[in-house]
Amino acid sequence: MKSNRRLRRLVVGDTTWYWAVRQRVEPASEDCSLTLSLYREDKRHRLALIFRPDSDRVVSNSYFESGTLVRLPDRSWLNLYEPGTVRRLLDAAAPVWDLSTSEQMVELEGWQYFDAVVEPLSR
Repeated sequence: MKSNRRLRRLVVGDTTWYWAVRQRVEPASEDCSLTLSLYREDKRHRLALIFRPDSDRVVSNSYFESGTLVRLPDRSWLNLYEPGTVRRLLDAAAPVWDLSTSEQMVELEGWQYFDAVVEPLSR
């Protein structure tokens, strides 16, 4: 079986990014999460967008395809293993991620960026 735990490469202009998706599966579904981690090639900073299930939001842990996020009211979905999805999430989260700080890891709630990415797609 192929492992999805590898680092993937995404080139945006002159900048090379590395990204990975990690899935945490726990016995209680509310403790599960999907994390998209982004690293710039020339920096030691990491941005982690964390997606946890909620009453109207689902993260894949067995039923859906691996890496899938679903907003239930309108059934909008994204897959974190698709480079286009990662690029749109990076573009949405980049303005709040300040690489000049000494903070090496920034963790953000990912659902706010899901909404920012999915809304323009549904128009």
